[in-house]
Amino acid sequence: MRSPQRRGRGTMAAQSPLLLSLVEEFVSGLQDSKAKDAATGVKDGQFTVLQLVEALEQSLTSSQPLTRARGVELLSEVLQKNYAELAEREVELLLTFYENRLKDHYVITPPVLRGLQVLTKSRKLPPGSAVSMLRSLFQDVHVQSLMLAERACVYNMLINLMESREDELQGLGADFVFGFVQSMDGERDPRNLLLAFQIAKNIVLRRYNMGKFTEELFEVTSCYFPIDFSPPPNDPHGITKEELVQSLRAVLTGTPKFAEFLLPLIIEKLDSEVQSAKLDSLQTLAACLGQYEHKDLAEFLEGLWSSLRREVFQTSSEKIEAAALTALTALTSCLSRSVLNSDSEDSLSTFLDLVLRDCKHHMFEPDLKLVWPSAKLLQAACSASYRAGHILTTTVMPPLVEQYSSRTECSHRRTLLEVVQRFIQSTASCQSVDHDESLFSAYKQSLCSMVFSGLSESNSSLQITATSVLTSLAQQTGLLLDSDVELAVDHLTRLLLTDEDERVSLAVVECAGALAEQYPSAFITKLIPTLKKEMFSDQREVSELHSHHAVRQRCLSALAAVSIRASVVQESTPVLLDLLSSAHMDHTRFSVDEVVHACRSLQKIAEQVQDDEETSHCFHDIIIPRLLSLALQAALQSEGSSGRSSPLLEEVVLSAVVSVISTACSRLQITFAEQMASRAVSLFLDGDVSFLPDNSFPSHIQLLQQQEESWRQSQLVCLLMACVCSLPRSVEIPQVERLLSQLEELSCRCSHPLSYTSAAKCFAGLINKKPQGGSLDSLIQRTIKRVSSELDRPSSPLRTQAFTLLIWVAKALLLRYHPLFSVLTNKLFSLLDDADLGLMAADSFLLLMSDSANVLNRDCHADVRIMYRQRFFSENSAKLVQGFNAAPQEKKPNYLKALSNIVNKLPKQVQVAELPALLSLLLEALTCPDEGVQLSTLSCLDPVLINPPQVLIQQLEALVNRLLALVCSPAMKIRIASIRCILAVSQFPAHEVLPFRARVLRALAPPLDDKKRLVRREAVQARGEWFLLGSPGGR
Repeated sequence: MRSPQRRGRGTMAAQSPLLLSLVEEFVSGLQDSKAKDAATGVKDGQFTVLQLVEALEQSLTSSQPLTRARGVELLSEVLQKNYAELAEREVELLLTFYENRLKDHYVITPPVLRGLQVLTKSRKLPPGSAVSMLRSLFQDVHVQSLMLAERACVYNMLINLMESREDELQGLGADFVFGFVQSMDGERDPRNLLLAFQIAKNIVLRRYNMGKFTEELFEVTSCYFPIDFSPPPNDPHGITKEELVQSLRAVLTGTPKFAEFLLPLIIEKLDSEVQSAKLDSLQTLAACLGQYEHKDLAEFLEGLWSSLRREVFQTSSEKIEAAALTALTALTSCLSRSVLNSDSEDSLSTFLDLVLRDCKHHMFEPDLKLVWPSAKLLQAACSASYRAGHILTTTVMPPLVEQYSSRTECSHRRTLLEVVQRFIQSTASCQSVDHDESLFSAYKQSLCSMVFSGLSESNSSLQITATSVLTSLAQQTGLLLDSDVELAVDHLTRLLLTDEDERVSLAVVECAGALAEQYPSAFITKLIPTLKKEMFSDQREVSELHSHHAVRQRCLSALAAVSIRASVVQESTPVLLDLLSSAHMDHTRFSVDEVVHACRSLQKIAEQVQDDEETSHCFHDIIIPRLLSLALQAALQSEGSSGRSSPLLEEVVLSAVVSVISTACSRLQITFAEQMASRAVSLFLDGDVSFLPDNSFPSHIQLLQQQEESWRQSQLVCLLMACVCSLPRSVEIPQVERLLSQLEELSCRCSHPLSYTSAAKCFAGLINKKPQGGSLDSLIQRTIKRVSSELDRPSSPLRTQAFTLLIWVAKALLLRYHPLFSVLTNKLFSLLDDADLGLMAADSFLLLMSDSANVLNRDCHADVRIMYRQRFFSENSAKLVQGFNAAPQEKKPNYLKALSNIVNKLPKQVQVAELPALLSLLLEALTCPDEGVQLSTLSCLDPVLINPPQVLIQQLEALVNRLLALVCSPAMKIRIASIRCILAVSQFPAHEVLPFRARVLRALAPPLDDKKRLVRREAVQARGEWFLLGSPGGR
């Protein structure tokens, strides 16, 4: 193993006191720690493995089995740390030694196996060593008589050798499989089963020669099927039933050679009454069918079909029914892969004959009782392949169409339409690449007649189903002719204008959207002109106002739904813009709600329209300028006028317009985005109105200048925010320093709430995207100084404006992790004690932690770093607690509200981890008179109560008292949330909560008679759980 010179040194070292002492103390003194010292000595070069063997000579040749076992154990422990440094010759000699020791006394076997396992990890294994090792192992060791750890050694040896010496193992042929079968037979420990299943999976998937032992390998693994395993509580190994199920399934389904054994076993297990066994069997069947051919299934088809049919017809579980249908699809797909020869039987046709024989007649029974189970089975088979779909639709569709024509009851006709729709949907995924024509092309005329008949009925359920079928027809090529589409549009238009059922109108709008994407021209020429005429029709009688308003709402929704293609958008958006213009010119013609709805329709169009140059041009050059023009006209025309005012001056309308512009600008292509930035800045800084339509505006408009009674103009700064704060960060904003200066001035000096709030938001949106550097830092410091000077003067009339700017700038910096954010945070915390702004400061933490609309969010391309909420909480929660403890009693509610607002927006996992440390404050928050704080705190506690920490159980008295005090709160949401928390407390350890049982039952009696049904429902459930505590049959 070593050179002669080295061997001489080794002999001398073997007699060294250190090595002899280590061996003596380990073998005779039973000091296990000396093995570590010996391994360290070998690793450090103090002595070699050979020298260790020489020093162990007396121990290894002792007449006492235990002494020999200790000697082998020391050698194996040392090898565990040093196997990588062994030479090939050393490995060979050690293998020979260990193989001989397998014939020794049984007490020596465990350390021998550990040594062999270590050597199997060595890269220096000599050729042929794997074969000799396994022959000795299989011949001399009865694996199942060993302890758990030693059996694991054997399995790990096999896994190691399969990775490094697979050719040698393959050369053993079926002898290796037989040896493994003997080793595994009788294994029960789940840890070892995972290892054994891995070996079996390798044998199957890597095509080891199983020979005559194929059935034996199947039997030794399938005896565990289906897996029935429940891990013990607090299992340190973390083995789950699902792991075992998946590992075993990979073995059983890995080769068609198991088909003749597995399929009968699955049929047998499907007769079980155990639901989990049925589910496992069905999932295993679906998995194996991907590997099998039709010849593997031939003799089992009737048995499989019988079992699958039973699970659908007599199912008591949706999961099992779904698994059975999935298995049926896989079975049909397997049979569909068969290649037909002139002398072979068509196994697919044979199987589908079985399916039709048992299902077809149920489809046409007078009462249609079993129509759905039968339809589901047929549809599952239909979705497997084009061939299967063709066979089944040819047989089923003609009588279905005939049935629909002969039935008169709407419920029956609706059922048949739903069945047809499922058939159409089931074949969508199996459309053949060789067949462009749909499977339903032969029946398209009949299907259209059925749909139009359903749409013409007065029954709302039938109408809704008909729209669903129409949508399915539109999604398959060639099933709707142009004339059919036009007729469909006529029906949908009629229902929109006349049917007042909300469910029908929602279905019609959804259907119109699906059809318009495929057939835009019909909607351009027919639907849009009709809807426009209806919306702009003269005002009705007072008695018809509500109905006409509802029709307009439906028309607006439909216009948005159909506007997916650019060609439709170019026709629909002018209608919506004309409505806004008309409302501006004559405020009596359209209500504010209708104007807002029109804006929301424009926003939806901006969200869903195809993102291309044509749509960018439409929004950039037409829609956004028109909206800006209308808003500016409204602001200017209303100046000094005490008469009528445009709805475009209303804050709710302006907010809706902001959403339209913000959404559109966020999706503009980069060239258009740059032009939009230039136009918007020029308009608001310099009064440049040249790009606006209807350009009759006065010159020198100053929209950002604070003047007396100019709030109508200054509030338009919200539109500037929509234009510039939603653009990509790569777009450079022109004159940005001047713009920021005027926005800061407006936000700090203006007295109009919408104006100064919008200016602050726009300022913050620009700050968030401004590149890092000295310019940004100096701007932020200047703003902080100005804001602080106002806030530090209690008599200042502009403190609210300064605080608004402070909180929005703080949010902008928080999102991007700017270091100056901590300065603003400290200022916010100090304001919690402020007499005037304390409550606003507490509410502001909700704004910091929440997603904002139209600015400072990812959709607007803001600089938002991941986990900013968690970072804010971790950096500031301690400050909040310290501030609460130091605050006077009358200011403590502000801290509680701030804490509740922060914690409520954290991810649930973070809440569960962090809340125990804040529990005392949260319990205090439940006594806060602010209903918002109460509700927020209850929602924070809810996830923690599922797995309560010990600190919560220790404060159970305080928790129960506070929860019971809230069950009669005036706010319904608080009553519901507190009762849910009380229900969760009932699942705490029984001995902890049982003392509270009587008190809780008394407190939950009044909510049983609550005037709100939702509260009564929660109270019944909670009281029932508490009533069962300590009762027979309870916990």
